[in-house]
Amino acid sequence: MKTFSEFGLAIPHILLPAKADISTWSVIACDQYTQDRSYWERVSATVGMNPSTLNLILPEVYLEADDKAERISAIKRTMKGYLSGNVFADEVQECLYVERHTAYGRVRHGLVCAIDLDSYEWKPFSHALIRATEATILDRIPPRKEIRQGAPLESPHIMLLVNDPDHLFVESVGTMVKKNTPVYDGELMLGSGHVTGWAIQDDAALSAMHNALSVLKAANTDETGAPFLFAVGDGNHSLATAKAVWNEYRAQELANGKSENVISRSPARYALVEVVNLYDSGLTFEPIHRVLFCANPSALIGFVQQRLGGTVATFETSSALAAAVEKSKSSFGFVFKEPNGSMRYDCLESAVQDLAVSRLQPELDSFLDLNAGSSIDYIHGSDEVFRLGAMDNTVAILLPPVSKDSFFAAISTLGPLPRKSFSMGEASEKRFYLECRRLFS
Repeated sequence: MKTFSEFGLAIPHILLPAKADISTWSVIACDQYTQDRSYWERVSATVGMNPSTLNLILPEVYLEADDKAERISAIKRTMKGYLSGNVFADEVQECLYVERHTAYGRVRHGLVCAIDLDSYEWKPFSHALIRATEATILDRIPPRKEIRQGAPLESPHIMLLVNDPDHLFVESVGTMVKKNTPVYDGELMLGSGHVTGWAIQDDAALSAMHNALSVLKAANTDETGAPFLFAVGDGNHSLATAKAVWNEYRAQELANGKSENVISRSPARYALVEVVNLYDSGLTFEPIHRVLFCANPSALIGFVQQRLGGTVATFETSSALAAAVEKSKSSFGFVFKEPNGSMRYDCLESAVQDLAVSRLQPELDSFLDLNAGSSIDYIHGSDEVFRLGAMDNTVAILLPPVSKDSFFAAISTLGPLPRKSFSMGEASEKRFYLECRRLFS
């Protein structure tokens, strides 16, 4: 079987449920609906007493719950129970090609494999094969470590992006294996769409994977000549946690006298992920907009204009403003209510050439530092921008679309993007847990 270590990848030993219904087995990523306990209560009601990945994760809505420690203990007991209780079919060494039909009529194509955590780095300006796309907040790692340390199983919600405009990797391999019978196929719960997976095991498909990655590695190099093969699209903090757990485990085992050669074969060195083409037809990049509370609109717009340059124009309607921002990669729309109660729609056409959010967020942070009474939040959807902008003492900021063409180049040059820079699709389109892999015995 081919090896993929030169690409920071490995072919994992996959565990799939033997009989469980996907509609109850598979649940959405734990970092979704973090302000909506009712969603997770509906998930629990849907699952009932059935085997489910819900019982293998801690939804982040419960991270601050008083019973968090008990929940984590129950998760690890359930993992052991599932492994010994015939919940899983026999594990198989394979990658998986996945097609996800979402509730929005889109089809996303992915390839599930394992990545070598030694090939990944979240720190800014890394030249690793696999790099973070957004800033990593260190205090978000410890609670995740509690769950992963010593866990018998892992299931992925991490999604990596590959810069593949010619569709050489995921889609081409998918075309080869779709002639086979799927290893799973079913509806996802709560109207979240449909998912189908095919095994990638035969030599022809693995060779095609290898050949495509060789081309992509050569084509994707940063300004130093170092290859930049994968960028983390979703789950950066989960991947940073996996690396922290692996580094601690390796250090502990070395201290216990084990050789590096033995330790390096540990499953803890790897993490399950799904690789998706940046140019996948079903992958949408949605900007995450900003809203500032208790902020003076004129002062804010003037501050940003002074820092980023450009000119300000005023539009008569919200639709005209939205069209102007949509058309430009460097415009920011400011929506706010004037003292007389009328709405104002200003557009700053800046001189920014990089991804717009990478330049705007640092200036907003500086503005907030200088205006202690102001605060910021992050919002999805232009409708929310115009709704919140109509509130008193509020300025909502409409951001332009995220350009895929400059995405990898911006990260390579500028380092990870600011927090909340973009969203890959809507909440219900996020990855669902389904496949599992043994982690710590």
